[in-house]
Amino acid sequence: MFKLVSLITGLALAGILSAQVEPHAGQWKTWVIASGSALRLPAPPDAAATAAEILWVKSVAAQDQAALTQVHFWDAGAPGYRWMQLTEQLAVSKGLSTPLQTRALSLVAAAIYDATVAAWDSKYTYNRPHPAEVDPSVTTAATASASPSYPSEHAVTAAAASAVLAYLFPDQTATVNDMADQAGWSRIIAGVAFPSDVIAGMDLGSQVGQAVIAYANADGSSQPFTGSFPAAPGVWSSATPVVPLAGTWHPWVLTAGNQFRPAAPPAFGSSDANAQYAADKNLQRTNTTNHLAWFWQPGFFQPWLQQVETEIFQNHQDLNAPRAARTYALETIAQHDATIACWDSKYAYLELRPPQADATIVPVFAIPQHPGYPSGHACASGASAAVMSYLFPADAQALQSMASDAGNSTFDALIHTQLDVNIGLTIGNQVGQQVVARAQQDGAN
Repeated sequence: MFKLVSLITGLALAGILSAQVEPHAGQWKTWVIASGSALRLPAPPDAAATAAEILWVKSVAAQDQAALTQVHFWDAGAPGYRWMQLTEQLAVSKGLSTPLQTRALSLVAAAIYDATVAAWDSKYTYNRPHPAEVDPSVTTAATASASPSYPSEHAVTAAAASAVLAYLFPDQTATVNDMADQAGWSRIIAGVAFPSDVIAGMDLGSQVGQAVIAYANADGSSQPFTGSFPAAPGVWSSATPVVPLAGTWHPWVLTAGNQFRPAAPPAFGSSDANAQYAADKNLQRTNTTNHLAWFWQPGFFQPWLQQVETEIFQNHQDLNAPRAARTYALETIAQHDATIACWDSKYAYLELRPPQADATIVPVFAIPQHPGYPSGHACASGASAAVMSYLFPADAQALQSMASDAGNSTFDALIHTQLDVNIGLTIGNQVGQQVVARAQQDGAN
């Protein structure tokens, strides 16, 4: 009998413990702010104020379809899900260059992650219950998270992300601010957050957002380029070079963009260089090569972001805000550092692209206005695969195959040599392993 009681008690305790979501996430290592506890919020309102807030929550409960639609939109995934989607959409619609795309994604993801860590510090310091836990008569239109209510993770995420997005895309300030208000309001009318949870979350997220903006202002990306790349035999040139100084930008994890700079590619006109270009010229195009070329042509970060979201949902991280935020941050930061490393090598060696080296090589689409060596798709994808394989080892083989496809798509498009691809994948993996090493020490394990 005693053993049975002990077993039942143990199972009940396990159920209580499993209902907590990363109670130690407030101690995880942050990217920009000093620590999660550095921005700890003041205590939430007392019992009397909480009782008044419950009455207000009941009075604004979502009842019409428009309100429910808003609740369901923001409750569709992890708190950062909609914001990372929006960042992707704006990066594409605004025509950002590749280094600026990866910069935008990494900045927003880092802001969401740091804000979430800071939120978790306050959550488990104060352990405030959700409205329906205080008053079971509160009706809810969404499921409250299994973490304390104060502050709201949706509000802290919204404020941090919208601040950085307004910085990156000033003409979208009104839109992203309205969206942030909607995200916070959706948790109140869903009955799963107190107004003070949202207000405090917005304040905390805004502080993190401003810290990330200060970091971004010092990353070197605003340095003007005053040089030129005039035409010369055997050397890449362009009147409109794409962010030639990106290799000098401040990376997140690397010591500098040149940390993994590879050896120079074969000299133009050498037998090794001629063999590389000949391989492009002799490529037999098939439906498979054309499909890969066109699938990856719009950019590498869209398919990888979609893969991140797939892994988050399949591994139930959509119910674990700190884990989801960490996944977004690690993958986008790896891509950005790999892109910086890639651009360092591109403009260090100024290698001609295949159609520039041999006019008889006809690319599948127009060549980008930056040098060939190494492939940007390969660099960023190699980094993504390394980080994602660490986070989701069961899918490592598929992720490595995805990186190979992304890199080789640029050879299939005849805009890169196979050496460009191979070196790019190597650089990407090196960068990715640096990010993995950092992740192994961030306290999340």
